[in-house]
Amino acid sequence: MRDLSELFSAARAEGRVSRRLFLAYGAALSSLPLLGARAEARSRRASFAADPFSLGVASGEPTEGGVVLWTRLAPSPLDPDGGMPPEAVEVAWELATDDGMREIVRSGKAVASPQLAHSVHVEAEGLQPDRWYWYRFRAGDAVSPVGRTRTAPAADAAPERLRFAFASCSHYEQGYFTAYRRLAEEDLDLAFHLGDYIYEGSGRDALVRKHAGPKLRTLADYRIRHAQYKTDPDLQAAHARCPWVVTWDDHEFENNYAAGVSEKAGVDPVEFLEQRARAYQAYYEAMPLRPSSLPHGPHMKLYRTVPFGRLATFQVLDTRQYRTDQPNDDRASELNELALSPKNTILGAEQADWLKAALLRSTGTWNVLAQQVMMGMVHRSRTPGGPELYSMDQWPGYAVERMKLVEFLADRRVPNPVVLTGDIHSNWVNDLRVDDRKPEGAVVAAEFVGTSITSGGDGSPQVEGLDGLLAANPCVRFHNRQRGYVLCTLTPKSWVSDYRIVEKVKSPGAPAKTLKSFAVEAGKPGVQPA
Repeated sequence: MRDLSELFSAARAEGRVSRRLFLAYGAALSSLPLLGARAEARSRRASFAADPFSLGVASGEPTEGGVVLWTRLAPSPLDPDGGMPPEAVEVAWELATDDGMREIVRSGKAVASPQLAHSVHVEAEGLQPDRWYWYRFRAGDAVSPVGRTRTAPAADAAPERLRFAFASCSHYEQGYFTAYRRLAEEDLDLAFHLGDYIYEGSGRDALVRKHAGPKLRTLADYRIRHAQYKTDPDLQAAHARCPWVVTWDDHEFENNYAAGVSEKAGVDPVEFLEQRARAYQAYYEAMPLRPSSLPHGPHMKLYRTVPFGRLATFQVLDTRQYRTDQPNDDRASELNELALSPKNTILGAEQADWLKAALLRSTGTWNVLAQQVMMGMVHRSRTPGGPELYSMDQWPGYAVERMKLVEFLADRRVPNPVVLTGDIHSNWVNDLRVDDRKPEGAVVAAEFVGTSITSGGDGSPQVEGLDGLLAANPCVRFHNRQRGYVLCTLTPKSWVSDYRIVEKVKSPGAPAKTLKSFAVEAGKPGVQPA
């Protein structure tokens, strides 16, 4: 929590925040209840007016010996309390080696507490490494759908292949989640979600679908929005297919926020952090995260390491919670003195130190940063020959930290670094250099940027001014603005990313097709067409 404290100290020094903020922050830290596992569930047999497993099942956080199993009881998912009484309910779980659930190898009981929206986060341990399992839950007479999950290979194992997909930006109102359905049909070991799992705006008419409720403010608002997204059958299918590793971006809380700073002027910082605490709690309740990720007030630690034997090591980042405010009022800008200030940070000091240590400890052939906003220093000019304008919400707004990180990858010879990115609602492939403004520099890493699931509607196969964009940015190898996800296949010798697109999301049922594929050869930085 050092970064939040530094933020508050700086704000206080500027006379913008009083002692009230520190008191509110301290109160927020103790506002969450004990974990549901410590609550006492009623021993009577629960009964429900409708299916309590309306939000499906999910798994995540695979290790070589365990996995997290998730569900949430919600017979009436769009009610503030999910249609559940204000009492803890006992939930049984089973994990088997077959999809018929005949060979049960682990089972137990968990408690779904009202304080955590009757969500369940089971840490199933004592499993065999590198194998598939199936799981389900029971509550009263109700039985959940069966989900499929797997453990990671042993730390010293050398897998021959890893196949995963990554996705981001699923706006419920702007399209159907067909891309999630197609993702569920892939032969995947893992799925990564890189942020904007929900959107926080109020419901609007005349779109493909409509958000339930107002602009999100209260804990009930956030819970209902997560529940509405989880009722989508295509999203449920994708969660039930394989374990997910998740991180957030901004729309899980507020657009373009930076730590404790709103993009809007005049927002009370205490109220803003209180709202952030509510958003973070609802996010935890809705995701297959470990109980150790339970938020403490407005703070929730999401950055972590996820290894897959010695084939790949994933460093999952949080580029939203600890960053300093975007420079240049978050407007597209040249890389001026404000953007190049060494005080700008997108990671925060603690996470940055952790990341460097984690990269040095890694034994993975592929070292992957799974994160939110584009790292490639891509610029645009509004007029021919005009100023080079960069996004201040992305890594160029924190250019010094970004260049030092890539320099660290090069100097420490971190093997085969690859960056995975979401956020921007379009597909990109970038070669990363220490300074992308200097194309004569050595390529250090590859960046694969995935488009949105639905955000932006159907998109377009044509990009106006694409040739000029590519010519002005030698780091960019590919750009496209359709919807879909990225399918990645790793071996000890190569990485292949297939850009899978769904041409229509405003109507359901479109097929997925591979638009283009790109490869990286182990030991040779730089992206090539596959």
